[in-house]
Amino acid sequence: MTTGSEDPRQALATRLREARKLAGLSQGKVAEMLDMHRPTVTEIEKGNRKVSAEELGKFAEIYDVSVTWLVGESPEKLAANDPRLELAARELSKLKTQDFDRVLRLLAAMRQSDPSGD
Repeated sequence: MTTGSEDPRQALATRLREARKLAGLSQGKVAEMLDMHRPTVTEIEKGNRKVSAEELGKFAEIYDVSVTWLVGESPEKLAANDPRLELAARELSKLKTQDFDRVLRLLAAMRQSDPSGD
């Protein structure tokens, strides 16, 4: 969830950028999918341009996340029944052992750097 000190537009921009990267999409590809110019996506991800409700819905659909998550009204942690966990498991099962070990080390490092301690 967003903190009281974080600008809502900036929080949305951050989540849009994170969701795009997690979806494995470039700004250019997203712009193409939304019939926008790539600089428009850049400006949205920087928090310099407002996002309409219609655009927000399209972003959520493309990134396979909820609008409530994008706007920071739902927890950042995944629920055990989140379908993205199954997708992640399928993708992880395709990795070579060496690459899987690298992912595990990365996840451990991310958890250690989490200031909330969650």
